[in-house]
Amino acid sequence: MNRVELWLEGEDSSGITDGDAPSAFAGRAARVWEGSAPDVGEVQLDDFRGQDEALSLVGMVDWILVRCSDWTMIPLENIVAAAAGSGTRVAAAISQVVDLRGAAFALQHGVDALLMPADEALWDSAEQIVAERDSGSSADDATTASVAQMVLAEVSSVESGGVGERVCVDLTERLALAEGMLIGSSANALVLIHGETVPSQFVPSRPFRINAGAVHAYCLMADGSTRYLSELQAGQQVAITDASGAIRPATIGRLKIERRPFLLVRFAAGQHSGQVLAQQAETVRFIGEANTLSVTSLAAGDQITVQISSGMRHVGRELAGEMNER
Repeated sequence: MNRVELWLEGEDSSGITDGDAPSAFAGRAARVWEGSAPDVGEVQLDDFRGQDEALSLVGMVDWILVRCSDWTMIPLENIVAAAAGSGTRVAAAISQVVDLRGAAFALQHGVDALLMPADEALWDSAEQIVAERDSGSSADDATTASVAQMVLAEVSSVESGGVGERVCVDLTERLALAEGMLIGSSANALVLIHGETVPSQFVPSRPFRINAGAVHAYCLMADGSTRYLSELQAGQQVAITDASGAIRPATIGRLKIERRPFLLVRFAAGQHSGQVLAQQAETVRFIGEANTLSVTSLAAGDQITVQISSGMRHVGRELAGEMNER
């Protein structure tokens, strides 16, 4: 985590300007805010329009300063998530001690600056919270840095998954053999589901289709984010990959959702574990070490290709942080 800057409210809210700020606060502040600056876009975050305005500034300005008359965390979290890695930093105007910790630790990442009036109790609390965040930053960065890799996982069990809504993703182009989509019940453990490119004696191949699984599952998108299968729409681009991990984009042409029986496949790779619900059908295949494996013939001890990552996601965007999905 970057160190949090503490900014002092200037003439807009407290009548304090850079010239007459009390020395006790001026010496503690990284910046005195006087209402405008060329490197800062200021947004009033009271409804979805304010959130949209803030999101539109990500990558366009050095800083986004957000104000909210009644602090709610979800819009701030959305902005923090969008700004991560973009070069834009987020400052939050805070006037009450109770709101400090939520802003400083939003999504385990937090804002980059806290803007506060000259209030002793508020500043004392802010400095304590910033010290807490700084003291844990090195350990957190070492353990939660985002890492993704394709590995072989061992199947732990295969059992009935009941009946539910299954999503087939039909693309506007054909897949090659060994290509598919990354799908899973956890965003940190996605299984490579093979496209329907393997011929069968029972049904013709559908080289544009991936029988992706249950509506709740995550899938990897072409931009590196994740979405639930239930959220997908025609025209969006998903990530197509193979066992090497090479990714290319492909556009969705249609989604086919039907009630079908599922098999629940649990797997483990080292210290990581996950599960995926796949339709109980011979044409649904995983990718093993040297060949494809039909889900209906899969057994404990088989190896399947998965993508393991660490970190967390918020509305599909990857962030440093901890997340446990089972």
